[in-house]
Amino acid sequence: MTVTAGGGDIVSREQFNDFLLHLEFMTPDMPDATGQAKGNSGVFPQGRYEIQVLDSYGIDVPGMGDCGAIYNQFASLVNACKPPLEWQTYDAIFRAARVGESGEIEENARVTVLQNGIVIQNNVQMLGATGGATDEGAAEPGPLRLQDHGNPVKYRNIWLYRFR
Repeated sequence: MTVTAGGGDIVSREQFNDFLLHLEFMTPDMPDATGQAKGNSGVFPQGRYEIQVLDSYGIDVPGMGDCGAIYNQFASLVNACKPPLEWQTYDAIFRAARVGESGEIEENARVTVLQNGIVIQNNVQMLGATGGATDEGAAEPGPLRLQDHGNPVKYRNIWLYRFR
C-alpha cells in the first residue's frame, strides 16, 4: 500500500496499547529534494508518537527529524537507512503510558525500534505526544497510523502482536 500525497493518513480500525509491530517501507527516489521533503512519512503508535520515515540514506549523524527518530524527541542511535527504492524494516516494541486511578500519567510510553535489524531506539521513554499527533491523551488505546506527509511512501507486510 502507498501513502499518497493528499490521500490522507492510513489509520487502523483497531485500537492498541502494548504491542510488537513489524512493517516494511520504501521511500521514493527524490534526488532534488532535501530535508523533510525527501520521502517523508511516519509510523504513529496509538496515533500519538511518530517514528519518522524519511530518506536519510548517507547522513553521518542522524538528527531528531531523520529516519528512525522519535520525531523532535530522540535521534536514532545510528543511521541504519538503506538507499531509496529499497525495502526497509521497522520492528518496534511499544509499551503504552501507564495511567493511575486519578488519570495522571505515572509512566510515559516507551519504545524500542530496530531498523533493518539494528537497534536505533533502545527503550526510550517518550516525552509526550510528538508533533502531528491526532490524539494527545495517554490514558486510552489508540490506532496505528501511517502518515501522509505529501510523499509517496510504500508499506507492506504489516503485522502487529498485541501483548496482553
